[in-house]
Amino acid sequence: MEITGRVTADAIVHKAGEREVVNFSIAVNDRYKPKGSTEYKEVTTFINCSYWLSVNSAQFIRKGAVVQVSGRIGMHVYINSEGNPMGSIDFHVNSVSIIVFAKKGNEADAAGSNAGQKANSRKAAKNANGAPADDVPF
Repeated sequence: MEITGRVTADAIVHKAGEREVVNFSIAVNDRYKPKGSTEYKEVTTFINCSYWLSVNSAQFIRKGAVVQVSGRIGMHVYINSEGNPMGSIDFHVNSVSIIVFAKKGNEADAAGSNAGQKANSRKAAKNANGAPADDVPF
């Protein structure tokens, strides 16, 4: 089964005995129009994911990233402290593909301002004929 969703928090590496596991959660949005209604209803499903194959991937599974996970689905059912039955969807991940990387706070802003500075310096540069340096005569 494959699921695509947005990571809700940075991945965390846990130790389970002698092995390590990458745990993260994704949100999957669904939109539908109920029969007889003119308005759409939006539903978000949160899925807990466990990835045992590569703990190095945790550094890339960051809040806001869009990932596609492949594996098998499971259900975790329990009684909470108030005596109410609860459940969660768990996904045992075989592979992770990052579709969109999460933005890095200050680095993204710095990269954007550096790109603007480079563009301005290119505009100011002129070749020997007085034409802008990035104008090619052919």
